[in-house]
Amino acid sequence: MADFDLVVLGSGPGGYVAAIRAAQLGMKTAIVERSDIGGVCLNWGCIPSKALIRNAEVVGLFNHAEDFGITAENVKFDFSKAVDRSRQVVKKLTTGVSFLLNKNGVEVVNGNGVLLDPGTIEIQGTDRTLTADKIIIATGARPRAIPTLPIDGKVVIGSQEALETREVPPRVVIVGAGALGAEFAYVWRSYGAQVTLVELMPRLVPTEDAEISQHLERSFRRQGIKSITGASVESIEINDGVARVTVKSESDTTEIECEKVLVAVGTQGNIDGIGLESAGVSTERGFITVDDHMETNVPGVFAIGDVTGRLLLAHVASAQGVTAVEHMAGLEPPELDYELMPRATYCKPQIGSFGLTEAQAREKGHDVKIGRFQLAANGKALGLGEPEGMIKLVLDAEIGDILGAHMIGAEVTELLGELSMAKLLESTNKELGWLVHPHPTISETIKEAALDADGEAIHLYRPRAG
Repeated sequence: MADFDLVVLGSGPGGYVAAIRAAQLGMKTAIVERSDIGGVCLNWGCIPSKALIRNAEVVGLFNHAEDFGITAENVKFDFSKAVDRSRQVVKKLTTGVSFLLNKNGVEVVNGNGVLLDPGTIEIQGTDRTLTADKIIIATGARPRAIPTLPIDGKVVIGSQEALETREVPPRVVIVGAGALGAEFAYVWRSYGAQVTLVELMPRLVPTEDAEISQHLERSFRRQGIKSITGASVESIEINDGVARVTVKSESDTTEIECEKVLVAVGTQGNIDGIGLESAGVSTERGFITVDDHMETNVPGVFAIGDVTGRLLLAHVASAQGVTAVEHMAGLEPPELDYELMPRATYCKPQIGSFGLTEAQAREKGHDVKIGRFQLAANGKALGLGEPEGMIKLVLDAEIGDILGAHMIGAEVTELLGELSMAKLLESTNKELGWLVHPHPTISETIKEAALDADGEAIHLYRPRAG
């Protein structure tokens, strides 16, 4: 008889959620963690970075205090205190996760777990071996090694080193303008750094809708953040703590000097040294392959989260964990639709989206109609002093089904819940337009964008046809 019904390898937002759900379903569960409870997300990712972003927002309010009739003199911004606060937030959350694991009867095993076979995990450096009927691998991912971007942890850094940096670099080059690059660009620029974003694709946040990218680029330009798109870093030379970064585009080659280079591009699964070969688990391009139930090619061995390479987001990992556990418990969880997973970027202005972009919808053959509404016409956004941004709904032209939603502006990430629920319940733009939203709120922009798709928005004038 096995020691446990389930052993989870890794305690990130996928692993600890899976362990707690398994315990709720009556499984005897253990979770193996070689570092800190909560994984990269809670300790060195989404949580501490959002705490730093909040500090940057406060700095921004001080810098624009005169707009609100407030005069402040001799204001000082201590970035090290911002880092301290971010660590306090992390400690509170990880302590909470440990509490939940304990209260649910999940045994936490500290150490490096290695699969000996599909039902056995050895805890290296100890004399303990765990046996289990089922195993979930939730070991996450790490930055991919890129020959032209050798991370030394001092001048050329990754996200963890960036979160530990207690002084804002005077000049910084950020390679990669996805969510991570955009967020750090905003934070460091808020504290006065000269920031240059280098993106290989033709636009910033390249997986977002093209209009959203254009809005962000304009906003970043106004904030003083320089962007070089359609370009790659050819080399980095370091001399006396200063990096000379050679950036090449189709039109020219540029050399940029800076004190820090943040590598915010390229990821590979943590598949090394955990015994996948011994268990016979298949991988592809640095990630573990799984089916719709998150099961690997080896019966009884599952994988969830970033290590699968499906969609590298914390909430996706949590959803995958629940799917895997409920499937092994004999339940029938709904199949995960990765196309509809909400995506959030917390730079300023915020970006929130899910589903198909306008271009993707047309490429898939959909006959689409678009609803748009500018935050500049929203009372709450104006009251906040944050009128930039827009809501864009991509809809089926015939029935108004929601194909995608793309938003940029103040607190738009908080609107993703409503839109995701609307999609889940198969709502149309007509129903979104009928729904009475509270006034004044940013959420009213959803109603207006939904009405706009049929030319019925109240706070937006469009000349009548004919």
